[in-house]
Amino acid sequence: MGEENQSSVTEFVLLGLSQDPETQVLLFFLFLSIYLLTVLGNLLILTLLHIDSRLHTPMYFFLRNLSFADLCFSTTTVPQVLVHLLVKRKTISFAGCSTQIIVLLLVGCTECALLAVMSYDRYVAVCKPLHYSSIMTHWVCVQLAAGSWVSGAFVSLVDTTFTLRLPYRGKNIINHFFCEPPAVLKLASADTYSTEMAIFAMGVVILLAPVSLILISYWNIISTIIQMQSGEGRLKAFSTCGSHLVVVVLFYGSGIFAYMRPNSKIMNERDKMISVFYSAVTPLLNPIIYSLRNKDVKRAFYRIIAN
Repeated sequence: MGEENQSSVTEFVLLGLSQDPETQVLLFFLFLSIYLLTVLGNLLILTLLHIDSRLHTPMYFFLRNLSFADLCFSTTTVPQVLVHLLVKRKTISFAGCSTQIIVLLLVGCTECALLAVMSYDRYVAVCKPLHYSSIMTHWVCVQLAAGSWVSGAFVSLVDTTFTLRLPYRGKNIINHFFCEPPAVLKLASADTYSTEMAIFAMGVVILLAPVSLILISYWNIISTIIQMQSGEGRLKAFSTCGSHLVVVVLFYGSGIFAYMRPNSKIMNERDKMISVFYSAVTPLLNPIIYSLRNKDVKRAFYRIIAN
């Protein structure tokens, strides 16, 4: 029977990360641990930044947005992965898959923009400390944060529209552990070239442009740090920049690999492993690297415990 005579897909079957029962049990406990730590870490950051007035600064304002985005990002995928690791038939409805794509792209793309905004904030703080308060006003911070969410919504709308407008008939098995455009497109019953080009263009906007801004910001930050007189200050600044750049490499590197290369018809194990980094690992690392290692956040935590 030709694809044009087949009914439209109403649900997808996700193959997941492994078909081996013992491996699935190990993956369940691994993902459960990652998710619990992610939720606890980001909720702790959100609580501390809300309660402690000393942390009501531009940097922590952006961190609050980042923690919320991480919480949504992880919750969009990991709970479904945990359920599918315990059941034999790993299905998701077409509507559920569509919703997952929309939310995943919204918060993921917003995070891309937020990381770039945060690097600009650090650039102003380190390279133009005397003008920091006049440049990073509350209104500017609100505009930058709102712009990040708007840009995430725009990219999500474009990518989702181009992906879901295609017909999906007959084939419904996705060789992946959650729904995202590169994996779903492989099942489309029509030519996907225009959709791939649209996704690539959005990748330039939300991946390449922000990572370029981040690299430029940190280049200027490092150049300024080198000129510092204090060796201890240089070491501390380099440690902070280095840890931030680790997150940038993991998040943007895996995102660029997934969304900005030719869309082959086969989703292999390497592609799924790459997806684990930006869907589960990065939301766990962000609160640790950006917040929990920070002395101000630690002091706020100890003050709450003491009270």
